[in-house]
Amino acid sequence: MKRLYGVIAVLLVAALLMPACAPKAPDCTKADVFCVGMVTDVGKIDDKSFNQSTWEGVKLAEKELGAIVQYLETTDSKDYAKNISTFADAGYDVIVTVGFALGEATAAAAVQYPNIKFIGVDQFQAWPYDEDKTNDIANLAGLNFPEDQAGFLVGALAAQMTKSGKIGGVFGTDVVPPVWRFGEGYRAGAQYITPAIELFIVYHNDVGFDKTFTDPEWGATTANSMIDKGADVIFGGGGKTGNGAVIAAAQRSVYAIGVDTDQYYTLPEAQKMLLSSAMKLLTPGTLELIKLAKEGKFPSGNYLGKGGYAPYHDLDSQVPAEVKTKMEAINAGLLDGSLLTNVPPVKP
Repeated sequence: MKRLYGVIAVLLVAALLMPACAPKAPDCTKADVFCVGMVTDVGKIDDKSFNQSTWEGVKLAEKELGAIVQYLETTDSKDYAKNISTFADAGYDVIVTVGFALGEATAAAAVQYPNIKFIGVDQFQAWPYDEDKTNDIANLAGLNFPEDQAGFLVGALAAQMTKSGKIGGVFGTDVVPPVWRFGEGYRAGAQYITPAIELFIVYHNDVGFDKTFTDPEWGATTANSMIDKGADVIFGGGGKTGNGAVIAAAQRSVYAIGVDTDQYYTLPEAQKMLLSSAMKLLTPGTLELIKLAKEGKFPSGNYLGKGGYAPYHDLDSQVPAEVKTKMEAINAGLLDGSLLTNVPPVKP
């Protein structure tokens, strides 16, 4: 009977790691085996946005660094710690956790497993675990991005491309600082171009973390409501919820703006009306930190990735030359610090 239970236990562990399609669990305890595990937020690995872009960075570590890579999808926020421990107890060298909501579980795991490097995507490091109050855990790096700048860029673009003088933004909960920075950056960029522009900005605050980023129906309904009021540019930010808004806008032949990655490549159903995307360069940022971990140069504390805006793709001919020039000037100003978004790090 004990042997039967043992077999069942092995099968259960293997099943946990099945999504990454590995034929068998690697022996990550060996010095010559470099293992990287990723734990998603409650969104799926193929969310065509945040989780997916981060996973692409992990997969590049497989290609470029010879890493063994796996992921675990979180379906319930109560499982954050358990999913992280699955990789930690297996001796993984690097564990990547995706999203603000995993911040506390990631920090706690980093303290519990000091020999493992942890990368917390969108997790600002501000927990006073050490006595000198530096807030840095030596084996934990928070990969953060200037979402306010990316939002500012597409807000400025939307304000220059609208014909109605009305634009909209549909977002996940503003309890998550990066989401709030995207939304308020969008507002600031639009008002930088046209102070009197009419803005419809809605955050999905009426549901819990398990729903706010996985509700494309709400995203579509909210976007359609804005379009019915005259909005002719819609920015969707927040996993599948934002995707729902972007797709709805495209279906109504309204300019759409994606988020996190260049969604021209991940939302083909919106390509014809996708004006741009507010980008966090998640894939290269994730790969860079994994490389630093392998090279023994891992930074602690906060690590700032890069942001920007995506090309106009199919709509390039519809964007006037003066708008393109203005966008380049705004981007340059944000990069050199001569132009500020004036968006605080967190919601006041």
